[in-house]
Amino acid sequence: MRVKSHWFRPGRPKSPEEVAGAIAFIAWKVAQNSLKRMRKAGFDIDPGPAYFAFLAETLAYCVQVAWRHAHGHFDEAGALAFMTALGNRCGETLEENYADLLGVPAPGMVKAAFVARVNEALAEYAEFGYGPAGPDFAFLRYFATRIAAIMDDKDKRWTHDQVMAIEAPEAAATLAKAFADLHDTGPGRRRRATGTSGE
Repeated sequence: MRVKSHWFRPGRPKSPEEVAGAIAFIAWKVAQNSLKRMRKAGFDIDPGPAYFAFLAETLAYCVQVAWRHAHGHFDEAGALAFMTALGNRCGETLEENYADLLGVPAPGMVKAAFVARVNEALAEYAEFGYGPAGPDFAFLRYFATRIAAIMDDKDKRWTHDQVMAIEAPEAAATLAKAFADLHDTGPGRRRRATGTSGE
């Protein structure tokens, strides 16, 4: 998946909150793309609660991946500000789209549930490795297990293969590239890419 992840006006370091806004947008595109690919591969994820559970779980994975990169770009306070802004923005985007399709029982409920999902998984993901090549096997397997838990019984068996071989590595690679690009403060260059920009 290719995304446009360079600032329109480069030349100055961006705040953690600005980077979080850009990464949140990219993470949403990553989650949508993963959902489309899963459905194309024959997995039954119909519009409704399961549809948004998949998006939420994939966004939560993206937040965990982004958290690993944040420590390489920000000091401790900056990383915390980034993580807080990222989690909130992803939750808001999820809630906005949930409301458009299903309605929301009360404002903030979907966002709060998403933040709880991120926090619940945080301790588990923290146990797994993440190196220059991306998430380790246990990191990928844990994400796949969380996705499998929301799938129909007939699809659970194949979920791990699809997620670990394709969805999780693709998401991590896209976010890693986005992080590198968003922290490039050099002169802009024309690029043939589609997707989003952070500013």
